[in-house]
Amino acid sequence: MLFLLAADQPTEFSFLKIWSDIVTFFTTKYWNILLFFSILIIGIILIKVLQKVIKKLLARTKMEKIAQSFVLTVIKYLMYLIFILILLSVIGVNLTGVLTAISALILAVGMALQGYITNLASGIIIVSMHMINKGDFISIGDTTGTVQDINFLFTSINTTDNKRITFPNSSIVSSSLINYGINGTRRVDFTFSVAYESDVEEVKKTVREVMLSYNKIKVDPAPFCRLKTLGASSIDFFANCWCDSADYWDVYYYVTENVFNEFKRKNISVPFAQTEVRIRTDEVVMPVNGEGLPEREELPPTPQEENGNFFTKNLRKKKKTGDK
Repeated sequence: MLFLLAADQPTEFSFLKIWSDIVTFFTTKYWNILLFFSILIIGIILIKVLQKVIKKLLARTKMEKIAQSFVLTVIKYLMYLIFILILLSVIGVNLTGVLTAISALILAVGMALQGYITNLASGIIIVSMHMINKGDFISIGDTTGTVQDINFLFTSINTTDNKRITFPNSSIVSSSLINYGINGTRRVDFTFSVAYESDVEEVKKTVREVMLSYNKIKVDPAPFCRLKTLGASSIDFFANCWCDSADYWDVYYYVTENVFNEFKRKNISVPFAQTEVRIRTDEVVMPVNGEGLPEREELPPTPQEENGNFFTKNLRKKKKTGDK
């Protein structure tokens, strides 16, 4: 029985001490408590108001919506962090230890999420520098497609065969990126090969007429066509024209198909690869100099060989005696 009483005493004593500390805190620091709840209510309202004001200010800028959302989120968490530190200071908490713990936590999280932080920094670069926008037709390495979505960690692309490919933003920043849709117009290049007997001026005229017949091809700059290469089996013409970026493939296929039809209509031959083979009937005569190889003549031994090393002397003895 005495043992049980002795065991209960520390528990009762601890509970009473804790209760006493709580009562003392509320009776001696009631002004701190009142100030705490006042700052809590005012702070929450103030943060909400500041968020709306900052959101309206960002909307007036030329910043992308995704960048606006990111900046607003960062400012929101910074305000809440400062707000919490103020509340802890009001109730008498020593902020030195708290700031040390927060710094250690940020360092640990940063090391654990190093790859994500790299993608985040790359996403900020992509958005702030307007490298790509949603709807742009781009090429990254061997992948070509339309930008479907951009966020601060990943970028999604829909390929021409309707596959969705997601790239980490760091790989986009570190790779060669071709953006076909960033400019309003594009140049469409062609190479047309015809037979050597074709009329050069007629070919140039035909190609330009086809280009000017399509209303999606711009008149200024004017369509261009000139003879470029004298090939092994054909003469090659280089041609180009300008159009809106969205009309690139329509223009390319229209010109290619109609040039081919016009060449056939005007009897301009498009040759196949040709190889000329001849059979020789004359006797082949190969010129020969001299009457063959001369017979080898040994040079007389040098003084060094006469008084030479042991290997040279033994070799000569073997040759003389026929020893093998």
